[in-house]
Amino acid sequence: MPRSSVPIPVIHAPPLGALLRQYAAGSALTCDPVEQGLLNRGYRLRTTHGRYFLKHHFDPETADPAAIARQHRATQRLADLGVPVAPPLAGTDGRTVAVVGGHAYALHPWIDGRHRHGGQLTTAQCARLGALLGVVHASLERVMERVMATQGRSSPKPPTAGPGRVPEGPGTPHATGDEAGGTAGTHEPAEANGRTPDSGQGARDSAPAAPHGPEGSGPGGDTEARTGEGTDPARGADPADTFALIDRLLARVRSHRPPDAFDELARHRLLERRALLEKHADRRPPQGGSVGWVHGDFHPFNLLYRDGEPAAIVDWDRLGVHPRAEEAVRAAMIFFVRPVGALDLAKVRAYARAYRRAAGAGPAELAAAVHRVWWERLNDFWMLRWHYERGDTRADPQFPAASALAVWWTRKYDAVCEAFTG
Repeated sequence: MPRSSVPIPVIHAPPLGALLRQYAAGSALTCDPVEQGLLNRGYRLRTTHGRYFLKHHFDPETADPAAIARQHRATQRLADLGVPVAPPLAGTDGRTVAVVGGHAYALHPWIDGRHRHGGQLTTAQCARLGALLGVVHASLERVMERVMATQGRSSPKPPTAGPGRVPEGPGTPHATGDEAGGTAGTHEPAEANGRTPDSGQGARDSAPAAPHGPEGSGPGGDTEARTGEGTDPARGADPADTFALIDRLLARVRSHRPPDAFDELARHRLLERRALLEKHADRRPPQGGSVGWVHGDFHPFNLLYRDGEPAAIVDWDRLGVHPRAEEAVRAAMIFFVRPVGALDLAKVRAYARAYRRAAGAGPAELAAAVHRVWWERLNDFWMLRWHYERGDTRADPQFPAASALAVWWTRKYDAVCEAFTG
């Protein structure tokens, strides 16, 4: 008799009977909710026909069946090229998206594996990680033309960067030439703290509790919550708007009684960040350059390892056209941040060199991306907005390392830039 080994609240229970009939996947034996993600819901499913990952595309921003089907076609074509992904299974009607009761679901083969933070990777594995992301970006350029063509649409063409120079950071820039930084991304994953969850595909939609993939109000995609209300997507946050946000958050901190350790750290970091922004307010990035297709949320909880090698890149909900090099930089900030808020620059260097070779990205493009993501992080307060404005404390454990990274990065700007471009 079908059963669920872990009780599932009725409001969240997937319609297993209808779904399994649609996929001809046998009868359910067990259905275990996996670690709850911030965007969608997932279930480890065992049936009379095998083991599966059932994904409920719950988040309204990413639940459009046509968009999900497009992601599915992209991952299938990536798999055909040898990229480690987990394409969905097709139902009896040939479709990979099942809509039941107004909700979209997809069934994937279960992938055994574990998530690995950068601290758990050797230098050689870090290089392979960078090469993998470079291959993903290069391969997406190939497959998305065909995917979009199946919908009678053309794939957006990356704009050509105009002449200019790599924007100066707090120190001396390490590369010059045409800027190719692109526009600021729209979905920033939460920062990783190195926690390794249980093995298996189930954590695929979990926000790295510390990414990271992450881009926006953390995993939710709300740019306003991440960088301030006056964000220009072509340039990033306006420091004047960030100063107003800092004042508003400080008022929230002061009003919390009795103050706790989180309040004290939040107050310290807000005052510290305001001083840094006052010093570097003239470093706001100029108009960006080239963009391309990206995964959109590349971080440790969306990559499964088996026997020391990547087994599957999962969670393609944020597939879209954004600056490629900025995704590479953001991913590095999640994979290679230490608990104290510093980066392992030796591993960043190995990762970045391999990424540049695989993606065909030059040092100038990476230097511009470093500057833009640095500015983004300097103006980034999504964790504090979740805590004080939404009453959502899920990102609180990430805040110490994430807030320290912005300060450390500003002080070590030259060294960080060299690690990505050298």
